[in-house]
Amino acid sequence: MNKKDIINALSKKTGLTKSKAADAFKTMTDSITGALKKGEKVSLIGFGSFDIVKRKARNGRNPATGDKMKIKASNAPRFRAGKALKDAVNKKK
Repeated sequence: MNKKDIINALSKKTGLTKSKAADAFKTMTDSITGALKKGEKVSLIGFGSFDIVKRKARNGRNPATGDKMKIKASNAPRFRAGKALKDAVNKKK
């Protein structure tokens, strides 16, 4: 399933036009992105949560040449599935 499929499903389920469903989807993803940029955690009860993981600077190797290189510290988004989502995927009721 991709973005287009989600927008189509949202449109069918809610009766919104595809344009309005696309706006709603964009608003949701922009809101999650904005909260993560501020360092906030986003929790969707029953679905999962998004947060930021700080990665330390480290040494690595260039896979093409084998040369050593420094990898800068960075922030990475992380998603953790909630219990209801895990149970649904594992077909528990």
